[in-house]
Amino acid sequence: MSTLHLDAEALYADLRRGVQRLLHPQTALVGIWSGGAWLAERLQQDLHLDGQHGVISSALHRDDFGSKGMSATTDHTRLPFDINDRHVLLIDDVLYTGRTTRAVINELFDFGRPASVTLAVLVDRGGRQLPIEPAFSAARVALAPEQRLRLAKDADGRFSFDVK
Repeated sequence: MSTLHLDAEALYADLRRGVQRLLHPQTALVGIWSGGAWLAERLQQDLHLDGQHGVISSALHRDDFGSKGMSATTDHTRLPFDINDRHVLLIDDVLYTGRTTRAVINELFDFGRPASVTLAVLVDRGGRQLPIEPAFSAARVALAPEQRLRLAKDADGRFSFDVK
């Protein structure tokens, strides 16, 4: 069995270029907790975007409480701007089944009605259970269902992946 090696920093550079093409006037970056939030924060800085990025959590809208339980950290959602009529660019680290994306879209609409919602991800690993597709993904990989791909961030803010 071969070992998967993904260069998270190189993929981040691709994501930055892809996100730049997706920006509109009135675009708000919103990172999905936690890896997507790290990415959105760095994109906001690297792309010299005005304002602040938002963070959104799927904790309150998960459909898997029966198997995972409620997160001990509760809700990390922070949207420091009005989302009504804004173009929201959701940022996530890894897209898999689409269930987290569905949950954060439900959370987002609790705050208002955006003009549009677009998804950009660092890695799309396939395996969708819902009809959700990113407008941009820096990489597409195939992993066994039991494998997990997690973004990590070191003390200097550099990204890497853990594959388990």
